[in-house]
This record gives sequence, structure tokens and C-alpha cells, in this order.
Amino acid sequence: MSDHSHTSEVQPEQFSVEKARYWSRLSLAAGILGLVSTALMAVDHREQFAFSWLFAFIYFFTVCVGALFWTLVHHATDAEWSVLVRRQLENVGALIPVLAVFFFATIFINAPFLYKWWNLPHGADALLDKKSAFLNPTAFTLRAIVYFAALGMLAYRIRENSVRQDADGHPGFTIAMRRLAFMGIPALALSLTFAAVDWLMSLDFHWQSTMWGVYIFAGGAGSAMSLLVVIVAALKSAGYLQQVNLEHYHIMGKLMLAFCVFWAYIGFSQYMLIWYANMPEETIYFIRRNTETWWYLSMALVVFRFFLPFPFLLFQSTKKNPKVLCAVAGWILAMQLLDMYIVVMPMLHQKGVAFHPLDFTALLGIGGVLGFFFLNSLPKSSLIPVRDPRIQESIRLSN
Repeated sequence: MSDHSHTSEVQPEQFSVEKARYWSRLSLAAGILGLVSTALMAVDHREQFAFSWLFAFIYFFTVCVGALFWTLVHHATDAEWSVLVRRQLENVGALIPVLAVFFFATIFINAPFLYKWWNLPHGADALLDKKSAFLNPTAFTLRAIVYFAALGMLAYRIRENSVRQDADGHPGFTIAMRRLAFMGIPALALSLTFAAVDWLMSLDFHWQSTMWGVYIFAGGAGSAMSLLVVIVAALKSAGYLQQVNLEHYHIMGKLMLAFCVFWAYIGFSQYMLIWYANMPEETIYFIRRNTETWWYLSMALVVFRFFLPFPFLLFQSTKKNPKVLCAVAGWILAMQLLDMYIVVMPMLHQKGVAFHPLDFTALLGIGGVLGFFFLNSLPKSSLIPVRDPRIQESIRLSN
């Protein structure tokens, strides 16, 4: 770890308890409305509920894991620029245990509707028989427990050490977090990859792709950085994080650009290799998403997820314009939503797009509750890690 003089006189920034209470209650009210509406409609639309819930869950899951990824990268690389904005990544990553509750509360109800292999007897499908050691309810559940335990513990320990360092500034916390990051990045990579296979790829257990985990990671990491831009811009507009400057926006914009290109590269590579090989068990994924009205959404994703934000993120002037960058960040978050919709929903509506109110209420329910926990966490610690040894370098950032 590089040597940093610790002469910081940075004062803690505490988010207003009154503001947090107001906005968190509003978010919780929206979440309860969404959950109640979802529960009422789920009674008569069990299969639609299963797919809508998975769609909403996986959207928020990818973004939260992406935030944890950026936190781990910050410590593993001994980054200086991100110190001022790191606490918000920690707060988003800390929502992973809440997502675990949403997952386990519904999985045994929804799994038979989502996964055709869930209740298939031995001998009903020759391919499933070969995969039965992996694709069975017990192994599926145990793996999910491991994923959430690994990711949740990482998020908790990283944030706990970061907040404790605010009290006494002991450099041992920085060393501990860096060690956690070195162990945590491989654990995150494995957990996210296998979760993507379990929860998404196995919607069609005949289909396979060796690039699937990387594709899901690329979307989640890019969306998490976009969410960070939105959160930082919102806090600055409310009078907080005034030491965050245009150079911080510039770097966040460069990382958004990098993952905009990376997502497109992985998506095209997966499409090109599968289509070129022309193997039925692989091409079925794209055939479904080019059927009827799904084609329009698939083309919209290609155009609006890459070709639209790319020119805005390409130039330094737009990356250093907070309003433009925030608009692009919001757009990328919306495109991640579209991406996860196209991943999940064609398995239910195979003849074309069929939007359902449950798609919206599930998003509102899960998002509202996550927003409640996030907003509640803001006043419980300083908005910036005030005694991080690298905070002065972050404040004086230029690039």
C-alpha cells in the first residue's frame, strides 16, 4: 500500500435525520403499495408473478452486486479518486441481505413455474439426467445460500470496517479491507457467475453459453457506476458532498464508458460465436428474442444501450457536465432494466412481448423496500469516509 500522510481535517458529513425519515417513509410506502398490489394479483396470475418477480429481483441484484464489485476494486487497487464517493457504494452493496430475504421468501413458490426441470422425474429428459447432480432443488437452494452468504458477508465486513475507521482513523482497517478485497473479488466473480447460471440460464436448461456470467457482470457493473453518479448528483444538489468535483464525475464517466463498450463487446461476442456455430441448443436463446415483437425490444437494446450513450460518454466535456452525465446514467439504468426484461420474459411470453402490471408492481415493491433501507442507512454514518488515509488525495483530485 502506498504511503499517505494523514493530516486530514475533513469534517464528517451527516445526512439529515429528518430528511432521511421523510424520504425513507415515502419509499417504504411505495414499496408496501407495490408488494400488496403484487400479492393481490399473484393469486390469479401465479406464473406471471413468478417471472415478474424474478425480473425485478435480478435487476436490483445485479446493480447491488455491481456496487460491491466497485467497492472491492477500490480497495484492491488502493484507489484515491473514489474515496469521497465510496461510502455510497458501500451503502448500496449492504442491501444484498435484503435481496436475500426477497429471494428465499418466494423461491419455493415460484421455482416450479420458472424452472421446468424443478419437478421433472428422472428419465423424463436425457439431458437433464446428465445435469441432475447440478440441477436439482436441493443443490440449487444450497448454492443460493452460499452466494448470499459470501456476498452479504463481504458487503457487511467492508462497510463495517469503513465506518469503524471513521472513529479513530486506524490504518489497520484499510489493510483489513484490502485483504478482504483480494479474497472477495474471486468470491464475487464465482458467486455472480453461478447465480447467473442457476437463476437465469437454467430457465432453459437445454441452453448454454460460456460467456453468460461475464455478460451479466458487465451490465451490473456498468449500471452500478451509473447509479453512483445519480446518487452523488442527488446528494450534491441537496447540499452534501461539496468536495466532489468535476474530476470525480470525469472518472465515473470514463468507467461508465468503459463498461458501455465492454457490455457491447461481450454481448456481440456471445451472439457472434453462438450464431456462427449454429448449434440448436445454443441458438435457441437468440431465436426466442428475435420472434415477433421481441425483435423490436432486442434491437432497441442494442441501439439504446450502446449506440446512444456511447457518443455522449466519449467526450470529456460531457463527462464533466454533471447534468448530462446524470441523464446518461439514468438512461443506462433504464437500459439495464430492459436488458433483464429481455433475458427473463421471453421464456414466459414466447409469442411476443406482453407487458403485465405485475412487472411494474414487483419493481415498485422490491425497489421501494430497498430504497427504504438505503435512505435509512445515510444518517447512520458520515457520507464520506473522513479518516481514510487517502481522502486528501481524493479531494485534490485532478486527471
